[in-house]
Amino acid sequence: MAAHSSAAMLAAQTEEPQGIELFLPAGYDLLWSAVVLVIIAVAFYKFILPPMNKVLDERASLIEGGIEKAEAAQKAADEALAQQQELLAEARAEAAQVREEARAEGTAIIKDLKAKASEEAERVTETAHRQIEAERQAASVSLRTEVGALATELASKIVGESLEDSARQSRVVDRFLDELEASQTVASNKEA
Repeated sequence: MAAHSSAAMLAAQTEEPQGIELFLPAGYDLLWSAVVLVIIAVAFYKFILPPMNKVLDERASLIEGGIEKAEAAQKAADEALAQQQELLAEARAEAAQVREEARAEGTAIIKDLKAKASEEAERVTETAHRQIEAERQAASVSLRTEVGALATELASKIVGESLEDSARQSRVVDRFLDELEASQTVASNKEA
């Protein structure tokens, strides 16, 4: 019976697993799998993980540096844009001021030229009036002399005596011219 019981035991051990035991591995498989897993984990942790961490850290620092550079470049671009806009605004203000100064200067030049032209016109007019007055007086003197000579000669012929006395001749001529001017004034008043 003992042989039979050891055979039964051996048969029980060699029996095929059934039920949930089908999904559970044997104990020795679990042990050796755990040993291999520990060896691989230690090797991975000691030899593979540090270089990978180093590469990842380098990439992270490069990315962070790139972000910082991009932020700095963006900030510099914003400052340059603000400065350019400020310079543009100053240039526009300066251009407006120059235009206003040019307009004011143009207006002043035009006023000055008009004033000079007006003064020149007044001067030319005054000179013309003086010249006309001088010519009128010269013509009047010349006319008086000629008319006086003719009047004296005519009066001498009419009166029958000589009017060669210069004082007498002058009085006759002046009286004749005064009468002539008086008659012209009366005639011009009637026409008006």
